Amino acid sequence: MKALFKPATLATLFTLLAASQCYAGELSIVNFGGANGNAQKVAYIEPFQKATGNKIITVEYNGEMAKLKAMVEANKVSWDVIEVESGDIGRACEEGLLEKIDIAKLGKKSDFLPEAIHECGIGAFVWSTVLAYNADKLKVAPSGWQDFWDIKKFPGKRGMRKGARYNLEFALMADGVAPKDVYQVLATKAGVDRAFKKLDSLKANIQWWEAGAQPPQFLVAGDVVMSTAFNGRIDSAQREGKNLKVNWTGSIYDLDYFSIPKGSPNKAIAEKYIAFALTPEAQKNYANQIAYGPVNINTLKLLDAKTLADLPTSPGNAKNAIQQNLKFWTDHGEDLEQRFAAWASK
Repeated sequence: MKALFKPATLATLFTLLAASQCYAGELSIVNFGGANGNAQKVAYIEPFQKATGNKIITVEYNGEMAKLKAMVEANKVSWDVIEVESGDIGRACEEGLLEKIDIAKLGKKSDFLPEAIHECGIGAFVWSTVLAYNADKLKVAPSGWQDFWDIKKFPGKRGMRKGARYNLEFALMADGVAPKDVYQVLATKAGVDRAFKKLDSLKANIQWWEAGAQPPQFLVAGDVVMSTAFNGRIDSAQREGKNLKVNWTGSIYDLDYFSIPKGSPNKAIAEKYIAFALTPEAQKNYANQIAYGPVNINTLKLLDAKTLADLPTSPGNAKNAIQQNLKFWTDHGEDLEQRFAAWASK
């Protein structure tokens, strides 16, 4: 069984997978859709479907853990592989909504980034939330989060994702906290109060977004002068000829995880799908479709310089970036999101 996950090439993997037709069935894959969903379709879903004969149904969602919880509690789980954000995976794991991962069935542990390994999931890709702007409409480039908050120098609306995560960190950096010190400050009551006070100063100029497709749309339309955004969405817009730019200073890189919902009816096939998606060749194909970094360290040597330069994990882009603190948001996320929701509704 373990030999199935050691092949160096997709061709070998296809051959072995095709020999396992006893596993053929229907698989439900849940992700965030958009450019990311399209990249997964090209790099993972279609090749796996072709190689194994498994019919794959894709479901698009916005990370609603309530839907997963309802399925698990009702013992009517129809999802098999779910893309989960780092801020949610810890709580979902603690609540028993996800299957525990057997890394031996997914690949060689040493082949993956250390932060990709989780009790209830394994990293799918590395992505970043960045400061984005439209270079056709903003002639002077913003230098970082302090400029994002500077309404006098850069008048106009700002796009921000409606939630506590990322915004609290960005607010502290805008208030002069060094990226490396953000979570140390945010771990204190005074630090949280400071972040919300900084958000207060920008609140009247914020246009909230909830779906990843919205920031590039807002920027192209001129609805906002700057926006927080997923770097992959900006990359996708750039590929379509839009003159959108990214400032990587103070960006927050993160991982999304592949997880299997507790009670998945197709757990064995789900494990095979995830193992396939984590192979170097599949991860290379994914990175060529969207500027998200691979979790399999063997993929990097397969990528060309241009592709590497646009990834969150490239040395230049990661220089002044911070990693989303998974433990912090697992421990404090629920309380902070509740406070944020109350603050945003005022």
